[in-house]
Amino acid sequence: MACQQSRYRSFSSASRLQPQPSGVTIDESFITENKSTQKCKLLQKRRTLELPAASLSHCQAPVLGGAGKLPTQGAPPAGPGHRFHPGTKAAAHQREKIRALEPLKAKLVTMNEDCNERILAMRAEEKHEISLLKKEKMNLLKLIDKKNEEKISLQSEVAKLRKNLAEEYLHYLSERDARKILIADLNELRYQREDMSLAQSPGIWGEDPVKLTLALKMTRQDLTRTQMELNTMKANFGDVVPRRDFEMQEKTNKDLQEQLDTLRASYEEVHKEHEILMQLHMSTLKERDQFFSELQEIQRTSTPRPDWTKCEDVVAGGPERWQMLAEGKNSDQLVDVLLEEIGSGLLREKEFFPGLGYGEAIPAFLRFDGLVENKKPSKKDVVDLLKDAWKERLAEEQKETFPDFFFNFLERRFGPSDAMAWAYTIFENIKIFHSNELMSQFYAVLMGKRSENVYVTQKETVAQLLKEMTNADSQNEGLLTMEQFNTVLKSTFPLKTEEQIQELMEAGGWHPSSSNADLLNYRSLFMEDEEGQSEPFVQKLWEQYMDEKDEYLLQLKQELGIELHEEVTLPKLRGALMTIDPSLDKQTVNTYMSQAFQLPESELPEDSDEKEEGVVEILQTALERLQVIDIRRAGPREPEPAN
Repeated sequence: MACQQSRYRSFSSASRLQPQPSGVTIDESFITENKSTQKCKLLQKRRTLELPAASLSHCQAPVLGGAGKLPTQGAPPAGPGHRFHPGTKAAAHQREKIRALEPLKAKLVTMNEDCNERILAMRAEEKHEISLLKKEKMNLLKLIDKKNEEKISLQSEVAKLRKNLAEEYLHYLSERDARKILIADLNELRYQREDMSLAQSPGIWGEDPVKLTLALKMTRQDLTRTQMELNTMKANFGDVVPRRDFEMQEKTNKDLQEQLDTLRASYEEVHKEHEILMQLHMSTLKERDQFFSELQEIQRTSTPRPDWTKCEDVVAGGPERWQMLAEGKNSDQLVDVLLEEIGSGLLREKEFFPGLGYGEAIPAFLRFDGLVENKKPSKKDVVDLLKDAWKERLAEEQKETFPDFFFNFLERRFGPSDAMAWAYTIFENIKIFHSNELMSQFYAVLMGKRSENVYVTQKETVAQLLKEMTNADSQNEGLLTMEQFNTVLKSTFPLKTEEQIQELMEAGGWHPSSSNADLLNYRSLFMEDEEGQSEPFVQKLWEQYMDEKDEYLLQLKQELGIELHEEVTLPKLRGALMTIDPSLDKQTVNTYMSQAFQLPESELPEDSDEKEEGVVEILQTALERLQVIDIRRAGPREPEPAN
């Protein structure tokens, strides 16, 4: 072991004494640490192998004697002539014990040999590892030398390149200076040549060469100064715009600003219209939802729509007559038609009518007790009779009431004996035929549900309209263009809305595909059939009149702001009427008040009279009385002041 440790020390010292290549540093602490680590490992291995051998040698010392036998403690050496005394049993016992330990001795010897072999093997392995480490060390030293050589060569190349760069830079500077000198020489030679040319030909210029040279020099100075001023002007006014371009751009900007203001105003208007349309849209959606819910409720609770085709086989005349009667009518109107057919059939079957008696509620022309003969006239005969009655009524001065006039007319026409029979017959017929315009109006006037002035005014309106159309027909051909037709309607009915004028034109035969140049036979619009039925145009006039009256009375009720069952005074009703229709004259207002409160016009209190507050009536009663007479708007309603 001491020999090996000395080898290790010599190896480490030799490695430290070996010269290192220049420029490369080796971390000796790292190498020393690796070597010390390897030494510790080798020493540990040796100790593990030497411990069994030492223990073996320690065991062998007391067991083996000089001849390989175990000595007995305290026993005399046995000689050839030695005799054993009785205490020799202990020696025999020891010999037996020695014999028993001989296998252990052999085992220890074998173990000693194995340990020695292991030690030799480990030493051989250590030698191999040491040789490998030495080779690796040599390779690393060679690599370090190679890197140092490369570093030295690179440093020499860098120094050489720096030297070449300095030389090239000096060469460039010399060439630049030489070029400047050459350019200056060339300029000087050119100036000299120009001066010589001027000096050689003074007759051409007629001036002194010295003077010309001086002028040339001054001109060059002026040129230089002018060039400097030009450069200064370019630098100072390079971004300046010409006045003409500026004015054009300013005008363009002004036009664009005006367009922007116009578009902005248009946008504001469109935005407001959009908001209004959105509000209308929302209200329309609410109405749609409400109508839809009402429709669902109606569909859930209403009875099924009747099948009107079942009436074809019941009505006299068959399917063809029923289709003619039902054309263009709704369910309510079809019910009236069906009732008229049933009622007319029953009337034809009756021979007599029972008299209604002499009660006060019975109209004067029907007061009779007993049976009255049914004259069974045709529908056409009844219509002709009513037309004659109206003609005679319009011709006289109207000094008697309409029921009295009607009975007197029948007496003059059929005699006193048959007048009552014809009165009952006519009354029963006009009571049944609600769909006939002439009969229904005559019945309403006869029963006091409508003033005869309504019928008279309507006839006058139709006659006035026909007169206006005739005046517009310059050729008297009975034809008008759609444009003329529209103009006549607007001039005759200035208070009607565009929608109402459009409805009248459609009833007269106008349709969306019509042009203004299309001709219209206006006389056919005012014709009547044999049963007194007017054309759709005149019927539409009557419908609009009734709708306008209802709307007028509704506005009056809204202006009063009270319920139908509440009382209204005369001044309050007069004030509300003047508010919704400021164009009314005093005479017309008095006529309306007289009808509403059932007072003669002469007994109506004047304005600001204390008696006015004492004249009261239930609002519903007053409106029903006004519904009877010819009440209509006299002028447009004043617009409400803007908030």
